Amino acid sequence: MAYLVLGNGSVFEGKRIGYRTSATIGELVFTTGMVGYLETLTDPSYAGQIVTQTFPLIGNYGVIPADFEGKPALTAYVVRDLCDTPSNFRSEGNLDAWLRQNHIPGLCGVDTREITRQIREQGVMNAAICDEIPSDLSEVNAYLVQNVVQQVTCESPETYPAQGTKRFAVTLIDYGAKRNIIRSLQQRGCEVTVVPASTKADTILESDPDGVMLSNGPGDPAENTGCIAEIAKLIGQLPVFGICLGHQMAALAMGGTTFKLKYGHRGGNQPATDLESGRTFITSQNHGYAVDADSLKDIGIQTFVNANDGSCEGIRYPGKQCFTVQFHPEAHSGPQDTSFLFDRFTQMMGGK
Repeated sequence: MAYLVLGNGSVFEGKRIGYRTSATIGELVFTTGMVGYLETLTDPSYAGQIVTQTFPLIGNYGVIPADFEGKPALTAYVVRDLCDTPSNFRSEGNLDAWLRQNHIPGLCGVDTREITRQIREQGVMNAAICDEIPSDLSEVNAYLVQNVVQQVTCESPETYPAQGTKRFAVTLIDYGAKRNIIRSLQQRGCEVTVVPASTKADTILESDPDGVMLSNGPGDPAENTGCIAEIAKLIGQLPVFGICLGHQMAALAMGGTTFKLKYGHRGGNQPATDLESGRTFITSQNHGYAVDADSLKDIGIQTFVNANDGSCEGIRYPGKQCFTVQFHPEAHSGPQDTSFLFDRFTQMMGGK
């Protein structure tokens, strides 16, 4: 028996799963993905957060390491029903054991629909998973997700070869990069060198890549002042493609601003409308902040907009060889309707 206690005082009684610890505090968010719980659990962008799955049954296809997107960074995990008898020919174990091995505490048997409803109505809030209901929530409400990019970035550069003939060399700055970004570039003939978030622009330019990828990552983009300053030195020097946190920090580097969304976009069913063609794509997203497109007037051109709330989903910077998107064109598990953006990036590197 344990409890999920929200910052607004709501209490949900459930059963502990995963790693056993007396109390865990984090920012409570929800994700709407019907599949892909392994990718969610291993997405570094969830650093500092307690993740709630809206889909009720989790763990039914077990643990499949080949589907991991990175090292798990989330604070805790909340589900309605946890399957302890997975059935899949690729499975290498059950989810509860994996959560314990990776020191991820969790809770099951709670009303995840009501939890989601409260977040949607009141906004993202902090929460705690604990054995006893605290009488004072000041510690819970004081929690902040801070300095998380430094926690999830790689420690040293690593190079991944192109698949087939090498066409381009790309430097991927790792702010919490998902592995499928690397794979998506490799499939298009790119040799990918992944470098830590703290890497200086001069160091990247000295290595003479054909282009630079700004990866996804966790937390408030505005707190990464050092990274933003280096991005400002890269934009305009060579082709740049940014995803998620990379999109946000590129906007800040170009003089724009960002803001925190009420409850963010997390899941595989977010509609993003291409403002040029009018076509709406279903995209995978995981972010709590957004770019204020109006702050980039006369600097960048908005290319995509969220069809639900009108928030910015993409920016193109004329004359700078730079474009960025808020969603995940490399989404794994899907949808990959916007994977053509990687082709657009390679065409840019090819001078087209």
